[in-house]
Amino acid sequence: MAKQKQTQKEEQKKTLVETRVPTRGRVFEGTVTKKFSNRVVVEFERTVFIKKYERFFRKRTRLHARLPLAFSDKVNVGDYVKVRECRPLSKIIRFVLIEKVRDADAFIKQKLAKETTDKAEKEKAREKKDKELKEEKTK
Repeated sequence: MAKQKQTQKEEQKKTLVETRVPTRGRVFEGTVTKKFSNRVVVEFERTVFIKKYERFFRKRTRLHARLPLAFSDKVNVGDYVKVRECRPLSKIIRFVLIEKVRDADAFIKQKLAKETTDKAEKEKAREKKDKELKEEKTK
């Protein structure tokens, strides 16, 4: 028991050095769905039992977590990360990213790459239509 507390305190000290924000409380793991300059959005699923219907359903939880400078280059969308609770840093940020567990799966990376290329193609098609409409109006 004493060793467990000691290891938890050592782990907390390590995260203090990395994040410069004192952490406490719960720890969650999930995938990064969005990345911003100073924060990430971490999403994970959990099963919830509905007593009335005697069934389970999957519920998604989204957490906004601060992205320390040490992780800003290392973490990307789709990565599996660990976040820990801290004091409220802003209106929506109450967690700090403490560890990157693993990279995004190859499938997820391909899917994201495909989505970005699809978006680019759609934008090009829109621009082409806009040009054609402008030419028709000028005639």
